[in-house]
Amino acid sequence: MTYVHIGLHVKCLKESRAFYERFFGVTPVKEKGNYVKFLTDSPALNLTLKEVETFEGKQINHLGVQVDSAADVLFHKTRLEKVGFFAREEMDVNCCHAIQDKFWVTDPNGIEWEYFYTKEDVE
Repeated sequence: MTYVHIGLHVKCLKESRAFYERFFGVTPVKEKGNYVKFLTDSPALNLTLKEVETFEGKQINHLGVQVDSAADVLFHKTRLEKVGFFAREEMDVNCCHAIQDKFWVTDPNGIEWEYFYTKEDVE
């Protein structure tokens, strides 16, 4: 399998580990000192977290998971709400030159994640 790799610096490894464990619904595959690694099948992601002493500014605009249908968006929204997330919903929005259904959650470091489905492209 081919994975997209994202490495994040985090303020508190314990909080971030708990967030991503619930967000993706998997446990880490590796934990060493100030480092945690997740491998997920859907999406195919290699996510690493490294706790750092100095953490300043917003280094990432946002991250997202594109799914195949509006039903998939609602499935993941319900799944995450059941484990305690607040999901900010946006349906039929014009974003990124497309009509999309989506929702957002925010990790402990202020990084926003969206699950989204693109209904159609717009000019």
